[in-house]
Amino acid sequence: MKVKICGIMDVETGVAAVQSGADVLGFVFAESKREVSIERAKEIISHLPKEVDKVGVFVNESKETIENIASIVGLTHIQLHGDETALFSETLSLPVIKAISFQGNESLAALAEFPSDYILLDSPKGKYRGGNGTVFNWSEVNPSLINRQKVILAGGLHPENVQEAIRIIRPFMVDVSSGVETDGKKDVKKIKTFIEKAKSTPVGR
Repeated sequence: MKVKICGIMDVETGVAAVQSGADVLGFVFAESKREVSIERAKEIISHLPKEVDKVGVFVNESKETIENIASIVGLTHIQLHGDETALFSETLSLPVIKAISFQGNESLAALAEFPSDYILLDSPKGKYRGGNGTVFNWSEVNPSLINRQKVILAGGLHPENVQEAIRIIRPFMVDVSSGVETDGKKDVKKIKTFIEKAKSTPVGR
């Protein structure tokens, strides 16, 4: 099971997450309490191994801005967390993760063919487009509508529920942000525990 730790804001946390086994780190370039500057993201990424994927999270941003930031900081993937169209996704030069808020299987089916490398299945929107720490009912998801090899599961995951979530959804990857924080800041002990639990969960096919 691959693990993405999102909302990285400093070098120490990024390095610690990778040392604990994180496969992907996420950097938020949109309105959020975890928003990171271009300069800071570039600094963090300069300390990370090449094999770790670096995802930039954007919400309804222009193609020019996305491509510019990706080039400057060294992103490997673009996460679209807004109302971006299929056509917009197809114009981007890097692999795309399209985040969708689970609103039922009808809307999920409509997005199943969205031109992206991955679909990030998230909770319904809160104050921000993601990172709100709320869980949706995983059992409501119709597995026949999704290609599990493309699914990244997010939304209210934490060390105590990630194994159950994996057993129900059987995603390609799990994504966590607020669920590994203490008092609004990333907690390296929680990150380590989350990764250990996620990676030790058997995923039947």
